[in-house]
Amino acid sequence: MSSENPEAIAQENLPRDFVRQIIREDLASGKHTAIRTRFPPEPNGYLHIGHAKAICLNFGIAREFGGWCNLRLDDTNPGKEDPEFVAGIKDDVRWLGYEWHDLRHASDYFDVFYRAALKLVEDGKAYVDDLSADEVREYRGTLTEPGRNSPYRDRSIEENLDLFKRMRAGEFADGSKTLRAKIDMASGNINLRDPALYRIRKIAHQNTGDAWPIYPMYDFAHALSDAMEGITHSLCTLEFEDHRPLYDWCVDNVDLAAHPDLWQSVVDAGLEAKPAKPRQIEFSRLNLSYCITSKRKLAQLVNEGLVDGWDDPRMNTLRGLRRRGFTPAGLRLLIERLGISKQNSVIDYALLENCVREDLDATAPRRMAVLDPLKLTLTNLPGNHEETLVFANHPKDESFGTREVPFGSTVWIEREDFAEVPPKGFKRLVPGGEVRLRGVGIVKCDEVVKDAAGDVIELRCTLDPESRAGLPGADRKVKGTIHWVSARHAVAAEVRLYDRLFDVPAPDDESDGKRWIEHINADAKRVGRGWLEPAAARAEPEQRFQFERLGYFVADRIDHRPEAPVFNRTVTLRDTWAKQA
Repeated sequence: MSSENPEAIAQENLPRDFVRQIIREDLASGKHTAIRTRFPPEPNGYLHIGHAKAICLNFGIAREFGGWCNLRLDDTNPGKEDPEFVAGIKDDVRWLGYEWHDLRHASDYFDVFYRAALKLVEDGKAYVDDLSADEVREYRGTLTEPGRNSPYRDRSIEENLDLFKRMRAGEFADGSKTLRAKIDMASGNINLRDPALYRIRKIAHQNTGDAWPIYPMYDFAHALSDAMEGITHSLCTLEFEDHRPLYDWCVDNVDLAAHPDLWQSVVDAGLEAKPAKPRQIEFSRLNLSYCITSKRKLAQLVNEGLVDGWDDPRMNTLRGLRRRGFTPAGLRLLIERLGISKQNSVIDYALLENCVREDLDATAPRRMAVLDPLKLTLTNLPGNHEETLVFANHPKDESFGTREVPFGSTVWIEREDFAEVPPKGFKRLVPGGEVRLRGVGIVKCDEVVKDAAGDVIELRCTLDPESRAGLPGADRKVKGTIHWVSARHAVAAEVRLYDRLFDVPAPDDESDGKRWIEHINADAKRVGRGWLEPAAARAEPEQRFQFERLGYFVADRIDHRPEAPVFNRTVTLRDTWAKQA
């Protein structure tokens, strides 16, 4: 491989997972000339970290192969869905760096689903069943025993058509009848034991109002939605592998491509329709340690006030991760590094944090802040001494430019940067010792001032004037360098220190006798006061920085204002959990 062929090199660097290999083979064989994918979330909650993998995969593959990806909202379950969630999903997809080809809803195809169901009834492949939900379970059988046919399975086509149309007209009560596919009650795959296609639910839908008293089941609607949009590769997580035969059954037996009368309403509505047969491919979902991804449990955290909302920075919703300061590039890097496989596994949360650190190290400007201040006075400078120093915004990238940092004779340093009785290996300030004050010069601790309780309240030091930048003494070696902010110019800020929401790797594992909710990490949110250099306080909401020696922080996207700064800690500079494991 040579530098003479950059296109070949680019091809070599592309991911080589099994999904992309299938797509390459389909393109090479002429089975497809263009790639069409979709991301089909249910608008019944906010997206979480697990959805990020599906988003990156569906949109990323479409982009990589020059195709397109639809965002399709699977809104077949009214009552649990909300336009607020729809807006959140659209916002999250765009935040991750993707744009959809078309925005579609399963409800765009309600008429198609109904006509398709009528066709199945007319073909003798679906019937109206009067069994209750409990009776359906009883008749279904088990993994080791076949099911039994419903006593209503042999109704005539005419009777089934009449009953299904009356279901559509709203004549029957909720739950009193279902439309079921007539497949095989003895199938080894329970999903093929006459699955429900429609159920009666007299509840208003957010898009269609009271137009429908019946709604399609997920497996039916999902398969036909993919077919309607001409999706070539329907990428799903592994739990749908056993549903694939039903997916194919729905697509094949309705055969939308050969029956344009079924989808004329979609064309009349002005939507593009090029029905085709999609191929479902399954991949392992993203499971992270120290996380839960159950929508029900995430909602419980919100509803019980255990977190401050869906966008609480402790939550692993995409909104929460965003507010915490995690970057889209960091999340995309995680997905890229994990790759795609069919093997379910739990990924160490530290890997996510490291990907975010890696991105922020390259992209976050540096600022100075002090979270636990100790006063340091330079006694050989006048009390009113004031000057402006120039600091690089990024030590590894000159393109970030420089900023001005005010400096005075009194500064705040981190309390932990001084030790009256230093532990072994301590390289910061001690009585009589020297340390480099970042960007200023070398200071020596001459006097330790304490209050009546014996607590240290001030360090009185002298600055070696020969160690200032540009002077010969600037190269003099001392063991430690500490950061600071000028006491006179420092801006007070609210600082929220966030960490992992749970204190055990598998909060869902209740083998220790504790419920998952008892594993919430009490230290996952600590709120305090910090002091910032002025350039940090002037940040825009969502602007990210490395506060030198402290970690990566972001100006809160909701609460931050330059006159009242609020910063969230995104991640520490190093993994602080490794030593606890």
